[in-house]
Parts: sequence; structure tokens; C-alpha cells
Amino acid sequence: MSNRSNDLIYKIKGYRLKNANEIERCDGTVLHEDVVAKVQSVMPIEEDLSDLAESFKVFGDTTRIKILSGLFEAEMCVCDIAFLLNMTQSAISHQLRVLKQAGLVKNRKDGKVVFYSIDDEHIKHIFDQGLARIMVNKKGKI
Repeated sequence: MSNRSNDLIYKIKGYRLKNANEIERCDGTVLHEDVVAKVQSVMPIEEDLSDLAESFKVFGDTTRIKILSGLFEAEMCVCDIAFLLNMTQSAISHQLRVLKQAGLVKNRKDGKVVFYSIDDEHIKHIFDQGLARIMVNKKGKI
């Protein structure tokens, strides 16, 4: 009896597996070619999807979310944001740099002071939609 554990293929619900933890590919054929073709024709290109994923990563940090939340209410300098969030100016500056590179905030100088604000209203809309989703989920758990 040969030991073919590396070559062992599991079949579970139509999927061909190299091992019990890894899906290799679907073993069947596409049953709804019209649906797949329709979806393929309207899906954004890979580059745009990648850019979108990178944008959403920026929203994945609590400090950045707090900064955005504050900037929705008023334009602020680093010192104001640091005081508001009880953090160092260095930490706030680092997060503002990330937000600026992602195109979510912009800045303007007034003498020696740099003020930060939201780059456009789309960011507030994304934020509000995410927060609304959280509230719906919380209500469903009550």
C-alpha cells in the first residue's frame, strides 16, 4: 500500500480539495453563465478594487476614526486634535500623514499653524454609512 497522503484529494460538497483545509477549485461547471457574464461586465477593474481595499484599510484604525470624527465637526490643528484625543502631537501627526496620503484629509497653513480638515463630503458619507450599520447590528442584538 503506497503512502499518497500528499496526493490525497477530498471531495466535499462539489469542491476538490488538496487536503481537508485547502480549497483548490470548484469541481463542477458554471450553472448560471448568464449571471456570471452579467456580473463580470459590471465589476470594477482590479486596480480600482485594490485602491478601494487600500482606502478601507485606512478606516481600520480607531485613532484615525476618532480624528476623522473630530474633523467632521471642525477644522483643527495637530495640537487641538492631540488635546481632544489625549494623545501626543507626534502620534496625531503620524495618523494625519496616513489620512492625508489616503486623500481623506487636507491641510492649510495659517502662519506657522497647520489646520486639517476633511478632503470632501464623500468621506463623511462613508463614515455615516458604516456607523449606521453598526447601530443596526447593535439594535438587532438587544
